[in-house]
Amino acid sequence: MNARDRSVLINICDEAKIIAELTVGYDLDSFLCDERTKRAVAMSLINIGELIKLLSFELRAGHAHIPWKAIAGLRDVTAHGYKVLRMDDIWVTANDEIPHLKKEIETILFTDA
Repeated sequence: MNARDRSVLINICDEAKIIAELTVGYDLDSFLCDERTKRAVAMSLINIGELIKLLSFELRAGHAHIPWKAIAGLRDVTAHGYKVLRMDDIWVTANDEIPHLKKEIETILFTDA
């Protein structure tokens, strides 16, 4: 793995950690009522999507089980369609999918050194 990919993956993990910290103590209802937290989580999802676009083709192809394109696509939807986002879907992404992504990336970081 090249140094740039390693750095990008670390930054994705950092964003995932931020999302986890932002949502501590929240459930779906409290999340939906907190505009500041919704926007902060959405921004971190945008950041993750942007970072994924910086990964090399080789790294993404070598770990094709991760839905890189879908994650990057969520960035586009979040950035350009914030007012029409289904925030309950954002909640599921933040709480179910992002922790899984973080674990996958940590595995890559430790095994592809």
